[in-house]
Amino acid sequence: MSRKQPDSSATKLLAWYDRHRRHLPWRSGPGESADPYHVWLSEIMLQQTTVVTVGPYYRDFLTRWPHIEDLAAAPLDDVLTAWAGLGYYARARNLKKCAETVVADHGGHFPRTVEGLLKLPGIGPYTAAAVAAIAFDVPATILDGNVERVMARLHRVETPLPKAKEELRALAARYTPDVRPGDYAQAIMDLGATMCTPTKPKCPSCPLRAGCAAHAAGDMESYPKKSPKAARPQRYGICFFMLDKQGRIALEKRPEKGLLGGMVQVPTSDWLGAPLDAGDAAKLAPLKGKWRQLDGGVTHVFTHFALHLTVFAVTGAKSDPRYQWVAIDELGTVALPTVMRKVVEHGLAKLA
Repeated sequence: MSRKQPDSSATKLLAWYDRHRRHLPWRSGPGESADPYHVWLSEIMLQQTTVVTVGPYYRDFLTRWPHIEDLAAAPLDDVLTAWAGLGYYARARNLKKCAETVVADHGGHFPRTVEGLLKLPGIGPYTAAAVAAIAFDVPATILDGNVERVMARLHRVETPLPKAKEELRALAARYTPDVRPGDYAQAIMDLGATMCTPTKPKCPSCPLRAGCAAHAAGDMESYPKKSPKAARPQRYGICFFMLDKQGRIALEKRPEKGLLGGMVQVPTSDWLGAPLDAGDAAKLAPLKGKWRQLDGGVTHVFTHFALHLTVFAVTGAKSDPRYQWVAIDELGTVALPTVMRKVVEHGLAKLA
């Protein structure tokens, strides 16, 4: 059976991509076959994270674990430590589980179909379509934020996100060609990232400008429509910043399940819906000592809520075996998430 040729829009986009493709560490060159491991690793890292941020992490992972068998065999703590700073840490745990599954159940080879990829840990519809298209040249339709924006503008879709997702997916499927689907997937993402940007889109240089309804109406930045955002919930907690006589910091491991699962933290209270005070700190303090509240605090915004942490500190603490006592210059060896790095930096600055 002959393959469906690209329509005029896809043809224009592919021609544009051949001239203007981004050169990214995980992207194969023209005419080269993509490595499924590289494609998968980059796509997991790029979820909710920018290309600029991902680059150094991607290179570091490939240096440490050049093949999926290496990643599957790595200790989870090592993977979490290497991931620290990328956020959304469930991705790191699922990354490890997925590598183990591919090695154990598939002989180290990724399934070549969207359906097969969807059965792997941590792989959802977008990632499955991206890996299938880019790594195996399957005509799978991808839909990320960039593609949603392009489709919403091309067709002036009035339905707001997230309700519009299925409508936008159906529109995106119309453009997905059977020929060069991997290049097309990367082209449509590049178009959204570099041309059809959220603000000040570069319409004069866009290869799809002639068929864009939003450009014709002059209201490109009005799309995609979005539902009003609900107020972000606020949570509050107390961190207990402890230094022993050697100047080491007390850390503990979080439970494997839940937010920041398996990561390391400064001992911390539960995160609650109302602020905690000095009286709460006195009751919750893990060790006896001359605790003092440090000026200011730490705020960190997660996807679904903002966290406000008050920091109480004690110095010269006895090295209690319940905790892992880590020298300041060795903090890079533990899986310390960004919010806890902020706490450590705050504590060290205020105690200096």
